[in-house]
Amino acid sequence: MERDEYRRCGKELVDYIAEYLGTVRRRRVYPVVEPGYLRPLIPASAPRDPEPWSNIFADVERLIMPGLVHWQSPHMHAYYPALNSWPSLLGDMLSDAINCIGFTWASSPVCTELEMCVLDWLVMMLGLPNHFLHHHPESRGGGVLQSTVSESTLIAMLAARKAKIAELQSDDPSADEAVLASRLVAYASDQAHSSVQKGALITLVKLHLLDTDEDFSLRAKTLSQALEADRRRGLVPFFLCATLGTTGVCAFDCLSELGPLCAREGLWLHVDAAYAGTALVCPEFRRFLRGVEYSDSFTFNPAKWMMVHFDCAALWVRDQWKLQQTFGVNAVYLRHANSGATVDFMNWQIPLSRRFRSLKLWFVIRSFGVLGLQAHVRHGTEMAKYFESLVRSDSHFEIPAKRHLGLVTFRLKGPNSLTEELLAELTQSGTMYLVPATIHQLVIIRFTITSQQTTSADILRDWNIIQQSAAKILKKSPQHHLAS
Repeated sequence: MERDEYRRCGKELVDYIAEYLGTVRRRRVYPVVEPGYLRPLIPASAPRDPEPWSNIFADVERLIMPGLVHWQSPHMHAYYPALNSWPSLLGDMLSDAINCIGFTWASSPVCTELEMCVLDWLVMMLGLPNHFLHHHPESRGGGVLQSTVSESTLIAMLAARKAKIAELQSDDPSADEAVLASRLVAYASDQAHSSVQKGALITLVKLHLLDTDEDFSLRAKTLSQALEADRRRGLVPFFLCATLGTTGVCAFDCLSELGPLCAREGLWLHVDAAYAGTALVCPEFRRFLRGVEYSDSFTFNPAKWMMVHFDCAALWVRDQWKLQQTFGVNAVYLRHANSGATVDFMNWQIPLSRRFRSLKLWFVIRSFGVLGLQAHVRHGTEMAKYFESLVRSDSHFEIPAKRHLGLVTFRLKGPNSLTEELLAELTQSGTMYLVPATIHQLVIIRFTITSQQTTSADILRDWNIIQQSAAKILKKSPQHHLAS
């Protein structure tokens, strides 16, 4: 294919993307397909000869779009956001075109240099401690971009395990590392993301999930009691994952209590703010950060609410040496003239290779500015407040958990079966996409503002559909007839 033909095809695809994003609210949010639907529609084997672009491009709408959940739709309310934006899209396009692999500083210096600068910007934008800065005279830490917050949490847990074992071996040099590891125990709340459990499975450490209070927040008293009980059993506490903005109800663990306790008890304090971290650009939400000065690592996901394409998760550590002693390698082909004098991010992560992720993040921050990102977060929060007010106006519904940021939880009053039936009805309709959660044996529905395009008209449209579906379910419900 000649260069002019590439340009024509590229323009055609960019125009298609612009049209798709501009009209995505008109598409059915959830697809009507069954497992295996695609197999009969494509050839059994790869084509022998090159196919024309026109054929390939035509199959996007014919084969790909029918099987998509449209995450950029204003009517997508499941999970947490996975937003994009034009600056991010263009940044990713340029990164893909350059396609450099910045595992060491020497392999592409600007990949490392820009990442360090942009992650320092984020520290200051979010109000995080100076010990997470790369460029600060008193800091031994810094930030790095990972693929996901799940990976960030695993990395923090691995580094904390290595540091605790080294500490124990300094007291008893003859102690076997595997035996010491078998005594280690990590902690998180019962609302923590499943990635914490997966991290414990991979690192082969015990994990205790602790009860939360009436606001689904982990408190210091609960952790303190667990530490005391586990030490009596001969276990060695080493790690706490505190969550700011839990997956189920967007609850916040009490950092102001947990931070000092972790410092006194020698626990690595890791803070998971995957979704809520973006909200910290707004000073009014930083009350949740009290106690963050005690944290050893902090992670959030710009690829959720900050309008940066997946994948892009920021991880900061207080002491970068603890990452390097866990992941550092010294193969001769990876050495360069500046080895040891600059950052080599291959020693801050699990894989060797890494994409030029900071480019799209740089584009987004510069294109929107801090004020634009603040306005974006506040808009999403206001849309959630509006939906919350609609739910509260209908006596058939209840809100079982306090609303935080852009997430509202709701359910039909009565047995779980009513809420389960409502969710099934809404999913089958394809008009919106919602997912369930459970709190205290109650089935709830999560309604998240996921799109920067969401308007009050979109919210009202979705609420009307929810009410109509609920009315049908209640009309045939025996409990409803009894209440009548």
